[in-house]
Amino acid sequence: MSFEVIPAIDLKSCKCVQLVQGKIESEIISIDNPVEVASNFIENGARTLHLIDLDGAFKGVRENALIIEDIIDNCRSDVSIQIGGGIRSLENVEYLLDIGANKVILSTAAMENPYLIKELAFAFGSECIIVALDAKDGNISIKGWTENTGITPIEMGKKFEELGAGSLLFTNIDSEGLMQGITTKPTKELVESVKIPVIASGGVTTIDDIISFKEIGAKGVVIGSALYTNKFSLENAINAIK
Repeated sequence: MSFEVIPAIDLKSCKCVQLVQGKIESEIISIDNPVEVASNFIENGARTLHLIDLDGAFKGVRENALIIEDIIDNCRSDVSIQIGGGIRSLENVEYLLDIGANKVILSTAAMENPYLIKELAFAFGSECIIVALDAKDGNISIKGWTENTGITPIEMGKKFEELGAGSLLFTNIDSEGLMQGITTKPTKELVESVKIPVIASGGVTTIDDIISFKEIGAKGVVIGSALYTNKFSLENAINAIK
């Protein structure tokens, strides 16, 4: 698997938004047409889109279901689509895969019931299942990053690998959304602890940050705020890692 630059589309009240540190009240970007955002990313070379239903993550409410279906309908022939945010059950996963998502991302549900990952991998195949490990101060946070579990990403990364997860998405919350650059050490430690692919996220501000994640062995990086605030273009980022 070659290294991928993956643009993020975070959805809140059917709009494309960007938050600081994942805090629901910290919205710095709000765009009315997420389908157009997705199409623009594809035109600029995206091979995968990263969709997050923030309302699902924070409130468990599927306010963005129709816009997610619109994005999938318009884009699935051109890119792979991975979706997260409030996915809690086998039925949630089955619905998203049925409407055309390629992969689903589980976080809180996986931490609360790790064996759900084994069940999902058996039902749908490991390649469809991404487990998100979101870390603050060295421990995993869940429930929209509001609750610290006291468990390390390495501990759970190894467990989810054993249970059948196809890949891990690691977000360093300490860097997320601040536009102050990255800290590679936690991601590198996780990459070296598991054999399945690790996708990095959190704090990317420059193209050099992207290259740093590639050099430590991550299989991709999810980028949000840097693209939306024009720190660099998606096209330039993709060209830089070829």
